Amino acid sequence: MNVTIIGAGIMGTTFAILAKEMAPQLDITILERLGSAGAGNSWAFNNAGTGHEANCELNYTPVDEEVISVEKALKIHAQFNVAKQFWTYLLAKGAIKDPKTFINQTKHCTIVSESAIEELRLRFKEMSAHHFFEHMQYSEDFDQIKSWIPFTMQDRPRHEKMAATVIETGTDVNFGALTEQMAAHAEKDLGVVFEYNTHVKRVHRSPTGRWVVEAESGGVAVQHRADLLFVGAGGGAFPLLKKSHLPFRNRFAGFPVGGRFLQAPISEEQAADYRAKTYGKAKVGAPPMSVPHLDLRVVDGKHYLLFGPFASFKPVLERGRGVLDYVRSIRLHDIPGMVNVALEHFPLVKYLVSETFKGKQSMFDELENFAPGLSTKFDWAPIEAGQRVQIIKDGDLQMGTEILVSTDKTYGTLLGASPGASVSPEVMLRCLEQMLPAVCASDVAQAKRKEIFPEDDLETLAQNPDRYREIRDSVNQCLGIEGTTRNA
Repeated sequence: MNVTIIGAGIMGTTFAILAKEMAPQLDITILERLGSAGAGNSWAFNNAGTGHEANCELNYTPVDEEVISVEKALKIHAQFNVAKQFWTYLLAKGAIKDPKTFINQTKHCTIVSESAIEELRLRFKEMSAHHFFEHMQYSEDFDQIKSWIPFTMQDRPRHEKMAATVIETGTDVNFGALTEQMAAHAEKDLGVVFEYNTHVKRVHRSPTGRWVVEAESGGVAVQHRADLLFVGAGGGAFPLLKKSHLPFRNRFAGFPVGGRFLQAPISEEQAADYRAKTYGKAKVGAPPMSVPHLDLRVVDGKHYLLFGPFASFKPVLERGRGVLDYVRSIRLHDIPGMVNVALEHFPLVKYLVSETFKGKQSMFDELENFAPGLSTKFDWAPIEAGQRVQIIKDGDLQMGTEILVSTDKTYGTLLGASPGASVSPEVMLRCLEQMLPAVCASDVAQAKRKEIFPEDDLETLAQNPDRYREIRDSVNQCLGIEGTTRNA
């Protein structure tokens, strides 16, 4: 069977490796618009690099009339622990030589001001009662919080009431470096073919039922034919879906959201002093990806601080593509849904437009509000982040991700954004199950799956504390994450 994948980011590359591991007979080709794997949204500074386990993101635990929901947090935490099993398998195989090339232990903290202390206290009570978050700590003590996240507290007035939580076993992940190493393994050891600088323009079915992929490479038109097609092209998945003629294509449109960060290089000693990702509370009307956070990043052995993101409305599908690409992806039937989103979410639209024109001084002002004194402590510079395209489904704005698979199971795609890369192995495993059910059900595939994922059932991880701790402690030891073993 010939399988074509569009996009050599974390999703497409993970899909290819899982498919080849479970079914070595598959003939897999990956087409990538850019010149290397992981160079789009997966690249280190196109995302915040948070290994999302729902440790610190308030938007994963929404509050409704003083009732907090932790279901989404539990699912994301379980999914990330499935991801760590996959990466541990790659390390055991020698596909990745050193875990520190892509994952580094980093505290995950949440900090709020007086108005949100009760919410954080409630969140801590609900979450720490579950074995996923049994190591979470909570404090309203100034000195205790300062010991966890000194950069956010050292110049803050002591009379200012704050509260914070911390989990010491969070991670910073360089998804670009991870994807590069995965792609090298897929090409060298598994026989996956990569064709870079290949921009896919259109996909459609031939009279025989196979998928025809029309692309351009080096200014020359090329075609590929596939029995099975997976589109993992980020925002670029939307126009390809529109051209696929699949019945459900009319239900979906894209809502692009751009972003910027403030970035500052820091020394190894300063990194050791902070070593945290500190999340705050989003402004009213702001999208989930705009939750302010101050992150330690480790990229190619160097250390940086990132603060942001500063969201913007930028009508492009991916960095490096123009506005016309986005306009051409819109169909007449998309317009009523877009108007509905603009009206229903007018505060969000207004917020994004205002953020688009925010200057450097305003960005510094927000950093000062989040961490007093920090804007002058380091040499900060604005950088562009990756482009995200949220889902408009049936006229409603969706803030998650969605797998779409055609009725005949020959076409699959992933739409949406957060939490994205952090849960890619679990999401791609489910996608494979839907697209290749017979292949995945074979004895060979099931044996390989068990080798890769000792426990990929999310309910088991959530409901069986002993099994979860067994898996967690095993993979964390392999990945160099210390301090997870529960005290007797």
